[in-house]
Formats: sequence, structure tokens, C-alpha cells
Amino acid sequence: MANVKQKLLFRNKDVSTVNSSDGTFRSLEKAGRPNRQKEKVHGLKDRTQDLRKSLNDSLEGDIRDFLINEAELHTYDDLTKVNPVTPSTVLKCLQARYSAKVFYTHAGCTLVALNPFQPIPHLYSLDVMREYHSAPQPQEFKPHIFIVAEEAYRNVQGQVEPMNQSLVVSGESGAGKTWTSRCLMKYYATVATSSQKCQDTVEKIERRVLDSNPVMEAFGNACTLRNSNSSRFGKYIQLQLNGSQLLVGASVQTYLLEKTRVAFQAPNERNFHIFYQMMKGATEKQRLEWMLPLEQDFAWLPHAEKTLEEDCLQETVEAMINLGIDEGKRTQIFRILAGLLQLGNVDFSPASEEAQSCDLDGHSKGFLQKTAYLLQVPLDELQSCLTVRTLRAGKQSVLKPCTQSECGVRRDCLAKVIYAQLFDWLVTFINNSMCADNPTWCNFIGLLDVYGFECFLLNNLEQLCINYANEKLQQHFVAHYLKAQQEEYVTEGLQWSFIRYQDNQGCLDLIEGSPSSIFSLLNEECRLNRASDAKQFRVRLQKELSDNASISWDKLSKEPHFTVAHYADKVSYQIEGMMEKNKDPVPPEIISLLQKSQDSLLHSLFADGDRESEGSRGHSKVVTVVSKFKNSLESLMKILHSTTPHYTRCIKPNPDCRPLTFKKEEVIAQLEACGIVETINISAAGFPIRIPYGSFLQRYGLIANARLTAQMNRANSPEMSDQAVLGSAVEDVLNVVFKRRAPNNNNNMVHCGRTKVFLTHSLLEMLEEHRNRVRSQKAFCIQCCWRRYQTRQRNRRTQAATRLQAGVRSWLVRREIKKWHKAASVIQTKWRRWRAWMDALAEAELDDAEDFMENEASSVLPKLLKERGSVQLFSIQEPVMVRSWPIGLAMASAPSITVSLTATGFQRIMSMMACLKIPFRHGEYKVKTNQFDQGVASIRAQPRGSIKMHLQRSPLLY
Repeated sequence: MANVKQKLLFRNKDVSTVNSSDGTFRSLEKAGRPNRQKEKVHGLKDRTQDLRKSLNDSLEGDIRDFLINEAELHTYDDLTKVNPVTPSTVLKCLQARYSAKVFYTHAGCTLVALNPFQPIPHLYSLDVMREYHSAPQPQEFKPHIFIVAEEAYRNVQGQVEPMNQSLVVSGESGAGKTWTSRCLMKYYATVATSSQKCQDTVEKIERRVLDSNPVMEAFGNACTLRNSNSSRFGKYIQLQLNGSQLLVGASVQTYLLEKTRVAFQAPNERNFHIFYQMMKGATEKQRLEWMLPLEQDFAWLPHAEKTLEEDCLQETVEAMINLGIDEGKRTQIFRILAGLLQLGNVDFSPASEEAQSCDLDGHSKGFLQKTAYLLQVPLDELQSCLTVRTLRAGKQSVLKPCTQSECGVRRDCLAKVIYAQLFDWLVTFINNSMCADNPTWCNFIGLLDVYGFECFLLNNLEQLCINYANEKLQQHFVAHYLKAQQEEYVTEGLQWSFIRYQDNQGCLDLIEGSPSSIFSLLNEECRLNRASDAKQFRVRLQKELSDNASISWDKLSKEPHFTVAHYADKVSYQIEGMMEKNKDPVPPEIISLLQKSQDSLLHSLFADGDRESEGSRGHSKVVTVVSKFKNSLESLMKILHSTTPHYTRCIKPNPDCRPLTFKKEEVIAQLEACGIVETINISAAGFPIRIPYGSFLQRYGLIANARLTAQMNRANSPEMSDQAVLGSAVEDVLNVVFKRRAPNNNNNMVHCGRTKVFLTHSLLEMLEEHRNRVRSQKAFCIQCCWRRYQTRQRNRRTQAATRLQAGVRSWLVRREIKKWHKAASVIQTKWRRWRAWMDALAEAELDDAEDFMENEASSVLPKLLKERGSVQLFSIQEPVMVRSWPIGLAMASAPSITVSLTATGFQRIMSMMACLKIPFRHGEYKVKTNQFDQGVASIRAQPRGSIKMHLQRSPLLY
């Protein structure tokens, strides 16, 4: 590849030498120099021609060697792999891939998309979206529009400066830009809303972002000669993302709606889709309400018999419902559109007298009545507004009838201003329904879909503005990719040989430059407020702009015109009517009429019309169409310059939109116009990614533990010393990444300039992968330290809690023991008191026992027992309960009793034996103790034959 480039450069150099030699030869011949010098010049010329011929033969041989393997041409998914890079080799590769039904091809920093002109659903399915989104390296997959989308999305996730991204979809009309933009929106609505949090809100935003497409296409797209779904306006859609890179909203910015299409359609072209949708998709009830019978023909609805895929009213209505447009507003919108169709059938006939206004033709009165009814405006004022104009002279107003042509112009102006305001209202409503609040979103991904380059048989101001927008985008591409990159390579110290490219700056200077340009002269003519003269304006153009090589005139043409050499092709523009379209005047009578409408929506569209009309009357404050379009385009270019652009070049394979048909002449013209070959050469030899040292270290410095502080860029040391420090840190990072790679391959992937590091996509992916691995390790270390800290803190808290619990428990036990001691002392006191009382009772019982023993001989015992006791113990065969009997008395009254006592303690046993001997009879009682055998019994035991007494803690004294 390098050898071929050197040959090409050398060949160009030799060609210039030949030209200079040829010029020298002519000058010498005129001066009459000797023939010897002529022979030297001829010899040098012959040698140069031979060398150029050999180089051409060598290049042609390389091309033949490359193209000889036609079976492998479709495998080149990146055109930078083509060797040599020439228009013919690039064309052959694209043709081979198109024949193999492969429609996307990388071309260095851009993506080339060939329109298949037939639906291919499996290529854009949800599974394919998830596959590209979840791939570690999507660049390794087959080329696809989803790769461009995923690269932009990962740039936002990776916070690569600038973080905001722009996806610029360019190409001719019919190349597939609208479909590509639709796929990009579907991709982001799928992958950027995968969070489970606030799922209802996410689905609502996703639905509204996707539903904005059918509405915008229905009201802004039309069928043209080059495309059945051509965008007749430009739009820049900002998909708003929050800090987690989730889709939270969107906004739409539109540019230059072709509102003239409402009232004028070129031959074999159609009006906006929405009118055909109403005619073909309305129900019987809606037809009656809108006054649109099937058999009715409308002048502003040509080719109504032609059916397109876009003629689906139900899809548009469902999208409007999902966007939040209620039934009342939808009814008002369709009534206004139906009124415009009725207005188009209103024609005028010349007045019979000059002082009278024009009359209405044939059935025009009925159509005008329907228009007034649908727009809900007074019929007489509507007719007066179309046929009579008001001239103001100071404070007085003069009514002047309009000519037939003027009436037609005012009718068309009424339709255009209503449709334009209705379109702007729809855009505002869509933005309000899906735009997020400023604190909610922080980054955006922009999708730019503008009208493609156009060249018709008749071209006017609309085509000039459209092609001017394409020139600005091409200039942005040239400045960003072709010019800026090469200049930056030289500035940063890379060894680089400039590659020539087509610069369209001269064409832009012709259209918008200062002090004189087409736009400036147009605006000056409009501000002079004089009758427009096409021939006079052509003379001014020739006088002011004849020095610019991008403009020319056909002297044989009778119609005033001028031809501009655009980057894509030469386009001839008609001057007739251009000044009127640039002024775009709206008569004040029309505004005042629409403000009287009983339709609330139509009335609100022109509620602020007074201030606008007052401002438009001042000649110094005239705002032309060109000025507004230029200002809006400048704001768009500022947004593009502040973002990271990603270009997709859509190519139209054939002019007839036939499926899978490849026309070489059509494709090669588009490739040369948009500079694809030069882009491939620069991308193949250069580095598409350029990152300043500071930003590089901020993101990748952790790979080598490099620290970048804010003071390094603001240090007092010279700048070169700072860059040297930063450069060494960058090299340390790259050495860590290249540790496992062969050292010979490193120079092809990275170059460290004076202030920036230049990378390829493959090395950037390696850096991201290494960075993620290092971050995972750091995160693991942080987690380990955090968990250790948490464990220690938990142990300390456990120990502290244990100590607190022990202290509290000991305090509770001490308090409980104090209660126990207090209760024990109370019990002891009560017990002692009760024991003393029992002692007194025992002494009384013993005294009674002595009285019984003294009276025993006199046989008073039975009588006494019967008086004092409750039970008589002698001669009892059945068990008898003994209650409240002293032991002594029981022993005294028992005739023959064996007593078995159980007691503990020596003193207690001796006391019991002493008690039992009180009524003692020698030889008649037997005392036996069995306290170790029988256990403890009760004094209330029932005797049976012999009495067995059991005592337990007797209160008697021992």
C-alpha cells in the first residue's frame, strides 16, 4: 500500500515537472535559444513520459492483480483493505457486495450504505440489535448501521470528550437517509431503555420517540421524481440521556419545510403524504365530516390513484394518539387540512371591469363555501381577502382589486401559511410531549436527517437552499476528516504526505460569502421593495460574482438563470420567482381573517400574528427565507462542531429505485462527489482517534498508576517541559498495554505527537479493555478493604454491645437480689413471729397433757376427750381422720398404738422421743424411729389398726 502511494505521489510530481518543462521549452523557443537546449528539453520530456507510462502500467497491473479474484471482492468489509485504492477498485468491491446482498461497508471513518430498495426485516430485528449492543467489540462484526450507533452510545458511556454525539446521515434524495434515521432511532429506543426502574416512564418515552417518525413523515414527506418518501424538510433529533445513559426524552429541530408543495407540485410528483392518507383511509363518517367524497378530484392532489406504502392513515392516527393529541385536536387538524384541499379547487376569472374584483369560476363558489365552513371563517371576508388587497398610505387604507394572477398568489399564500403554522404546532407539541427537563438529562445523541442533494429540470429557491445545506454538511465532513486530520498530523510532527481532496469552500463562498454572494444579493433585492426583474438580477450576478469559478451562465438560454458547480453536480437555477419566494410575504388581511376563525386551534396558530405583520412592514426589519434558513443552519453547524460526528454515506445504486440494481455510472458519480476515495486513503494511512495527553491520562492513567493533577497544565514551567512529562506518562501507559504484543506492530497502531496521542480503533478497544480490567482489580481491592473495615467495625460493635449487656444484666441481678433479701427479711420476720406463736401454743398443749395424766385414774379421760377432741381413738376399726390433736394427748388416749416417726436432725429426734414419753406406761409402749427409712409424713395421717405418724418440720420445740 505504501509503495503504491509513493508511486502515485511520484507520478504527480513528475506530471508537474513535465508541465513546467513544457512551459520552459515554449519560452525558450520564443527567445531564440540554441537547438542544443531544445534537444535537452525534448530528451527530458521523453524520459518523463516514459517514466509516467511505466508508473501507469505498474498501477494498472496492480489494479488487474487485485480485481482478478472477483470471487473474493465481496469479503472486503472495510475499503481500507483494498489495495490499491482507486475509484474502480472501490466500485468493484461495492458492486460485488451489493450482488451478494451485503449493503453496508466500512470506508475508514465512515460507513457506506447502499439502498436495496426492498424490505429486509431480518437485518434490523431486535435480536440483531441486542447482538451488536452486547458484543465486546462490535467492530469485529459485519458492517452495519448498528455499529455506528453503538460506537456513539459507548462514547457517551465512556465519557470520551466531546461526550455529545452526532450521527450525520447524508446522501442524494432516495439514497435511504430516512430509513437509516428510523433504524437509528429504533436502536436507541431499544438499547437505551433497558433499565427496570420506572419502566412505565421509559416505555412512554420510547413509544413517543418512535411515534414522532410517522407523524413527521406524514406531514413533511412527499413522493418526488427521485424518491417515493422524500423528506421535504430537514430535522435534527436530539435523543436525551441521563447520567446512567438511559433515554429520558427527545427533541426535534426542523429546517426549511417546503411549504410551496401544498399549492404547487412538479410534474409526476405528489403533495404531502397526509392528504393522500385522508383521501384513502377515511371512514364514511369522516368523509362526510371533512367533505371529501370519493369521486371528488382535487387540483392540489395529483396522482391520487397511485398507492404507496406511506398512504396509511391508521398508523398516523395511532401515532398521534400515543403522542397525546386528543380526539378534539385531531378533528381540528383534519378539518383544516380538508379545508386546504377545498381551497385548491377555487379558481378565479378576470373581472369584467378594471375597477371590480375578480369573479369565481364555475363550481368555485361551492368549494369556497366548504373552505369557509371547514376553516370556520366568514365566507364574505374570505372571498374579499382573496380578491381585494389593502394599501396603506399613512393612516388611510385603500382597497384595490387584485388581478387574476394576484388572486391565485393570495390563495396559495393562505394555504402555505396555514400548513406551515400547523406543521410548526405539531413539532412544538411533539417536543413538549417527549422532551425531558433540563436537570434530568446531561448528554445527547443527535440524528441529522436532511434533504438530499437535488437536481431537477426546474430548480428554484427551494433547491438552492437544499443544496446549500448539503454543501455545508460536505464542508463539515471535509473540514473534520479530510482537512483537519491532515493538518493536525503535520502540526503534531507525524511524517505525512498530503492527500488531495475536493474542497467545496469556493462554492460556499459563492452562495453565502461576503461581501457579495447569491444570498446577499437576493436579500438586497428583497429589501429594496421594488418590482422583481429576473433579467436585471442576472446582470447583477454576472457583475458581482463573475470572478468565482463555481458560477456560470448558458448564453443560449432564453430564461434568466445561473448555474452553480456543486460538489455533487452542476445545477441550473431559475431566477424567475426567486425574489418573491425569498420575501415570502403574508398579506395582513390573511392574518386578520385567520384570527377571526371560530376554530380554536386555527385561531391559536395566528394569535401573535399582529406583531409579526407589524415587524414585516418595516423595510429594514425584513427577515427573508434565505436569512432564516442560513441562521438556523449556522446554529446546526455549531452543534455539530461541538459534538463527535459519525458519518454515514447513503448511496443510491440506480436512479429508478429498482430493487437490487447496480448502475456503475450512478454510483461512481456519488463516490467521487462525496470524497469516499480520499476518505479511504486518509483513514488507511492515518489515525482516526486523537486524544490530548491530559485527557488520555485522565482516562487511562490508572493503567500504569500515573497521576495527573490539575496543576500540571497550569504549572509555571515551560509548556514543552509539561508536555514532556505528560508524554513520558503516556508512554508508560502504552508500554503496559503493549507488554504482551510484538514490538514491531506498535508503530502502526499509535503515534505520540507533540500534544496528542494518535490511535487506531483496535488500540482504543485494547485500552478500554485493559482499563476495565484494571478498574475491576481496583474495585476488588476496594471491596476487600471495605469489607475488612466493616468486619472490624462489626466486631467492635459486638464487643461493645456485649459489655453493655453484661453491665445491664449485672445491675438487674443486683437489683433482683436486693428485692430477694428484702423479701427474705420480711419472711423471716413473719416466720419468727409465727414460730413464737406456735411455741406458745405448744406450751399450752403440754400443759393440757399433764392435766390428762393426772385425771387418768379417775376415768375422766374419755369424757374429757369427748368434750375437747373431735374424734375418739379407742376401739376404732376404720381409719379415722385426726385433726388438731397434740401428740401427747393422742398417745395418752391410744390403747395399743405403734408409732413410727420420721424426723431429721439429732436434736429433733431426741425432742420427739421426750414428747412421746410424757404419757408413758412402763411395758406397754414400744418406741421405734425410722426417719432414715420412711421419709417425711404428715401429722394428719389416718390410723388403721396401728397408728403411723409422719411429721414434717413440726413447729413444736425440740
